[in-house]
Amino acid sequence: MSWALQRKYRDLLDREEGYRKKIWGNVLTVCLAYPNHYRTGMSNLGFQTIYTLLNRQPSFLCERVFLPDPADMAAFEGTSAPLFSLESQKPLAEFDIIAFSLPFENDYPHILTMLEMGMIPLLSTQRRERDPLVMGGGIAVTLNPEPLADFFDCFLLGEGEEIVPGFLSLFEHSRRRGLARKELLARVQKNIPGAYVPGCYEITYKNNRIENRRPVDSSFPEQITSGSVKDINAFVTEQSIMTADTEFGDMFLVEVSRGCRRGCRFCAAGFVYRPARFRDCSCIGTAITRGMDRGKKIGLMGTAVSDHPELIPLCRSIVGQRGRVAIASLRMDMVTGEIVRILKEGGVETVSLAPEAGSERLRTVIRKGITELQILQAVERLAEYGIVNIRLYFMVGLPSETDEDIEAIIRLVLRIKLHAAQYRKKKKHFRLITLSINQFIPKPATPFQWHPLTDLNIVRKRIQRIERALSREKSIKVIHDTPKQNYLQALLSLGDRRLGRILLAVHENGGNWARALKESGIDPGFYVYRSKDLDELLPWDFIDHGVSKSFLKREYGKALRIS
Repeated sequence: MSWALQRKYRDLLDREEGYRKKIWGNVLTVCLAYPNHYRTGMSNLGFQTIYTLLNRQPSFLCERVFLPDPADMAAFEGTSAPLFSLESQKPLAEFDIIAFSLPFENDYPHILTMLEMGMIPLLSTQRRERDPLVMGGGIAVTLNPEPLADFFDCFLLGEGEEIVPGFLSLFEHSRRRGLARKELLARVQKNIPGAYVPGCYEITYKNNRIENRRPVDSSFPEQITSGSVKDINAFVTEQSIMTADTEFGDMFLVEVSRGCRRGCRFCAAGFVYRPARFRDCSCIGTAITRGMDRGKKIGLMGTAVSDHPELIPLCRSIVGQRGRVAIASLRMDMVTGEIVRILKEGGVETVSLAPEAGSERLRTVIRKGITELQILQAVERLAEYGIVNIRLYFMVGLPSETDEDIEAIIRLVLRIKLHAAQYRKKKKHFRLITLSINQFIPKPATPFQWHPLTDLNIVRKRIQRIERALSREKSIKVIHDTPKQNYLQALLSLGDRRLGRILLAVHENGGNWARALKESGIDPGFYVYRSKDLDELLPWDFIDHGVSKSFLKREYGKALRIS
């Protein structure tokens, strides 16, 4: 084991406040894994929430592991040392459970890297009784776990606070009784709502499509219902570990809402996390105080923060205590003079807005529910109260999008810049308008799950058109995703369990996707560029996300009729 790596991990812990280091002994052990680097993983509130939840269980110990930084990978490769945990620097193979937190599909290849570095068999069918149980949870696999089915013993689908305690109780009871791995997983599948054990189900294919899916035992449920918390006031979701070594080092993150009632047709979180739930101010007050006591800016987190019915009193309370506040994004129809004034007093200099599309027609197709007048009124309020920077989120490649819709983005951004000047002293513009362009990616459990991804060449040309048109505007900065990464995200979002062959080939070829796709013999275009039949069996149809397929069909039909 590298002494330099051990020292680095100890230094990381020394800069943290709030981590738990329990004593190894008779407790059951979990290594919570994030398939990306420390800086990214520790910026994820969901990851920190599960870490706290696991360590609150008296019979369990939870530690963390991350994908090593590129410079550290060489240190591992140069020795026979296995990947080890952050807190006690124990090898992964010594834990009872390896639990992956999976919010992003593009991190999937890193899972195999970490398992191999931890000397854990990659395929679930190859694991022995002494090997850790490999589990996964998070929004990505709650939508569709099938591309990872070959590598995971079990998934917990839905909101962790609802599912994890019951699973841990069953795991502890089964382990104390000495149950074999196969019997343990069978009990999990039968008794834990939201649990999904891929090995308990068989899938047959016909003409490249899924023909049938059935449980290998009649006692296993045919449908898996993802877990949903009914009362989020029963607990507080807040940042448990503070460190400067994250994307939000100056911020204390607090979840104030979950779910969204708007129904934008492209938004998976808006459908999967239904219904919209908002925490009472009284429930999160102690969390806010805890963050301010440490001199941190309070980051209010949630799917639809600006819809919180007590947002203004909440922000006023923070500012009234001389605190600073940050909100990820504001709905443009909720940007009032009062909320902007409070944010400005709270030290906010940049506000994010998400028009998503440039034309009114296309915003209607995606059910965004925002007019151009509302966009400009929001800009007026921001300029009036001296917000000097704004970030605008747009998507390209949306269903029914045309070149005219791309021109509409350009016109709208320029109009926003000029419109803001009317409300600034001496007719000054915003100091900076950051235009973030993201490709639309069809997601499971949304009305657009049947829609194909727009061809990457078309998307690339449309982004270049926007960049060229705005290149002379010094106060406008255009940033965008890499089209190749968007393609891979779509593939891993929409695929079935046959994609495990591709992931395995990517791993064996050192991350070379082109070679892996060729070797796998699988046509990725079948998953990415094909319009799906409304009545075909989709890989994720076995999951009850709380929204009926018939409702999604109706919403998709409405979108197509508008276009």
